[in-house]
Amino acid sequence: MKTLVAIIGDSNISQESIKYKLSYRLGRLLVDNKYVIITGGRGGVMKAARKGGRSSHNYKIGSIIDILPYFDPNKGDSSSDLIISTGLDIFRNTIVANSYAVIAIGGGAGTLSEIAYAWQLKRMIIAYKVEGWSGKLANTKIDERKRIDWEGDKVFGVETAEETLSILLNYKGYYLKWHKRIS
Repeated sequence: MKTLVAIIGDSNISQESIKYKLSYRLGRLLVDNKYVIITGGRGGVMKAARKGGRSSHNYKIGSIIDILPYFDPNKGDSSSDLIISTGLDIFRNTIVANSYAVIAIGGGAGTLSEIAYAWQLKRMIIAYKVEGWSGKLANTKIDERKRIDWEGDKVFGVETAEETLSILLNYKGYYLKWHKRIS
């Protein structure tokens, strides 16, 4: 089974921005290492990650999945391999957040909700130290609940795609249990 990693963040950034460049590099490195990218299907960070993933030497059909908030699949981006049109609007954020890991780059309220869902769903969360919610939450705990059986649990703060990959590889054993229900 392929490991699904969600990339979330700002949906409206320029191609010259640092967030765009970080997202592109991350998408490429993840697909280089045989991860499957999931995004919310919008622009900005998500589009850059999809384009980066497509530029990987390991890219193949099925490497990039978009979970759209719309009913209309035509609102999806051509850089995606599989478009799932949920019609759930902002409530689709729970589906995006239920990946093996959630990686945030910047972001506003939508990104914040996905991070909060990921925290409650016991998913690994990695946050880039850039402007937005990812930078504000990097290296913090969202709350004091004991989500997993490991004292090092937190929102991991990173600055590069290589740091992200290192965290994915080094701490994967701690994030293998899935949310069952609210306790």
